[in-house]
Amino acid sequence: MVIKLVEVSEVFDVGTLEKYVLREIFVNPEHVICLRPDEKAKRRLLENKLPSELDRRQEFTCIQMNSGHSGFNITVVGNPSIVEEKLRYSRKLLRG
Repeated sequence: MVIKLVEVSEVFDVGTLEKYVLREIFVNPEHVICLRPDEKAKRRLLENKLPSELDRRQEFTCIQMNSGHSGFNITVVGNPSIVEEKLRYSRKLLRG
């Protein structure tokens, strides 16, 4: 089972400064290594670099994912407690 989250994704356009978009992603909870608050994303929000539809009180989580021999990080909307609850709930469903 996978869970749906909203990722803050960086997009580089030729001739423009970096910008960020929100997009839905699906995460397999079995591949999550750790969760931590993403303070860089919060700072970008307060600097008005993230999409304007986000509330300035919004929090973000960095998810470290395992992908075999390496790993990668993704930033999602929501504080670590909320993301952890979604992950735990989906794992509970998997184990019946």
